[in-house]
Amino acid sequence: MTELILTNARIVLADEVILGSVLIRDGAIAEIGGRGALGEDVDGDFLLPGLIELHTDHLESHYAPRPGVRWNPIAAVQAHDAQVAASGITTVFDALRIGLDDDSGMLAEEMRALGGAIHAAADGGRLRADHFIHLRCEVSSPDCLESFVYFENDSRVRLASLMDHAPGQRQFASLAAYKGYYQGKRRMSDDAFAAFCERRMRDSATYAASHRAAISARCAERGIAIASHDDATVEHVAEASARGVRVAEFPTTLEAARASREAGMAILMGAPNVVRGGSHSGNVSARDLAGEGLLDILSSDYVPFSLMQAVFALEGAAEGISLPEAVALVTRRPARAARFDDRGEIAPGKRADLVRVRSQDGVPLVRTVWREGNRVI
Repeated sequence: MTELILTNARIVLADEVILGSVLIRDGAIAEIGGRGALGEDVDGDFLLPGLIELHTDHLESHYAPRPGVRWNPIAAVQAHDAQVAASGITTVFDALRIGLDDDSGMLAEEMRALGGAIHAAADGGRLRADHFIHLRCEVSSPDCLESFVYFENDSRVRLASLMDHAPGQRQFASLAAYKGYYQGKRRMSDDAFAAFCERRMRDSATYAASHRAAISARCAERGIAIASHDDATVEHVAEASARGVRVAEFPTTLEAARASREAGMAILMGAPNVVRGGSHSGNVSARDLAGEGLLDILSSDYVPFSLMQAVFALEGAAEGISLPEAVALVTRRPARAARFDDRGEIAPGKRADLVRVRSQDGVPLVRTVWREGNRVI
C-alpha cells in the first residue's frame, strides 16, 4: 500500500473550493480532509483534477515540424506528451486525421504509424499522460473511408469526429476567411487557389454524405463515440443527431449551439477562442456561448496550455461561472462525454489525477502533476 497526503491546498471540488488536504492511497483518492493533516505542503496553491483533453491535433506538429520533415514517431509522441502533461492534462485524446487532401503532404500510412507509436510509447512506460485516439474524419476526402479502416479495430480509438472543411459552409462559410487561412498557409496563387476550392467543393458534394453515413454506422457498431464538427445550421444539427452524435464540436453559430443543446449534445468549444476572446475564423465566441449557458466542454485544439488558461480566464468573465464550474468544463464534463467514470473530479474513489496550479499575474502556473498518485511533472 502506498500513501501520499497533499495538505494546505485550495481543493477545487465539484461545487466549491475548500482549504484542506487530500489523502491518496494506491493511486486513488481515499479521503478529503481538513487543514490539520500532515503531509506534503502545497503552500495554498489550487489543487485541480487532472485536465481531460478530447481534441488536440498538436501531435502532428511534432511529427511534421516543417514541410517535408518527418520526426521519429515515438520521439514525436513523447515530445507531445511532455507538453501536454506540463499543461496539466492527464488524459488526452490525440486527434489523427482520417482522409487527406492532395496538398497535405501526409499519408494515411503515416497516421497509422503515429497510432502505433502511441501504443508503443504507452506500453513501454514512456508517457506521463493517459493517451487515447480521436479520429478526425474529413468526410469530403476521397480516401476517408479507406483510411478509417486502418483504425476501426484500434483499442485506443474512443472518439471520431465528422468533419468537412470544404469552402462556403460550416467553419468557412465566409470565403474570405477560407482564402485567408488556406491560400496564406499554402502560398497558392489566385488561380491555384480557385482550382483548389473547386476541387474541395466537388469532393464534398461527391463523398461527404456517404462517408458520414458509413463512418457513423461503423462507430456505432464498435462503441466509438461520435462528434459533429463545425455545425452552422439547424439542419446540420438535425443530421448529426440522426447519426447518433453525442458531442457538438465547435458549432459556428449561436443557432447551431442552441439546436445542439435541444438535441441533447454536449457542446465543445476551443479554449484558444476563450483566451483570445473570439474565434480566429470569425465564428461565434466561446465566451458568448458560456454566457448563454451553452458551453459544456473546452478543448485546447492547437495550444495545449490554453486549456488551463481558459479555466482562469472564464471565471468571472461570463455571468454565473465560478472556478468549480470553469474547471468542470475541462474535467468532469469531458469525462462524462468520453464515458469515463473513474476520473474528472476530486472525490473519494476517483483516480488521483491531480494538478497543483497557482494563478499568477494573469497566467496560471502549473507546479506539479500527478497521474494515479504518481508525480509526472
